[in-house]
Amino acid sequence: CMITFRSWAATLCIILPLVLTSVLGNALMAFMGIGVKVATLPVVALGVGIGVDYGIYIYSRLETFLRAGLPLQEAYYQTLKSTGKAVLFTGLCLAIGVCTWIFSAIKFQADMGLMLTFMLLWNMFGALWLLPAIARFLLRPEKMAGQVGHSLFSH
Repeated sequence: CMITFRSWAATLCIILPLVLTSVLGNALMAFMGIGVKVATLPVVALGVGIGVDYGIYIYSRLETFLRAGLPLQEAYYQTLKSTGKAVLFTGLCLAIGVCTWIFSAIKFQADMGLMLTFMLLWNMFGALWLLPAIARFLLRPEKMAGQVGHSLFSH
């Protein structure tokens, strides 16, 4: 994220929701008595990997609208109208598909279904709601307006 967006603020906007999801995911695993093992690590990595995509999609569009001179509230609204719909649709479809694993007779599959569903939904909500809230405090939209894009995704 730092290499792509060339901004600590952008990196934090994308990474902090993932950190929250990871901490809550670890808490859920502890509550369920599941440890981090060779078998569970890929599931957690998948949840985080998809979550970072959500954050990058949302931040990239938000940045584009801010650079176009829109105030943060309008930039967020336009982001939700465009990429936000896709992130919501993708997150819900993935979570619905994976949540069917919860009903498996195989305990490991059921546990991982619950874990991955949780992570997919939390990452989606983090990208849609928490990322813009963090951006409100870390970004300087007035300084971004009219700037030529500095990220790989701005063109």
